[in-house]
Amino acid sequence: MTFEENLAKLEELTNDIKRTDISLEDALKDFEEGIKLAKSLEADLNKIEGKIQILTNQPVKAEDSPSGTENPPQLGLFSGVQNGTDNAPFEGLRQ
Repeated sequence: MTFEENLAKLEELTNDIKRTDISLEDALKDFEEGIKLAKSLEADLNKIEGKIQILTNQPVKAEDSPSGTENPPQLGLFSGVQNGTDNAPFEGLRQ
């Protein structure tokens, strides 16, 4: 099954569990299947995230660069965020 199919199945199981006419046994069965699907989806997302990290951290080759020079990627994920000392976030922000 594809990621999208597994996600749709998880949503279906979630909706089934919320029904008022479902038996406890069926709800437990759906819950167990949902947990397995959720773990599988999480693993898939982690793989995708790893691939994205690899792709975004590769330097741009000179022949692919508009300026003709090799440049590392500039993501700017934290640009505009004011940091405390040692590039640590201000106190109280989640890390």
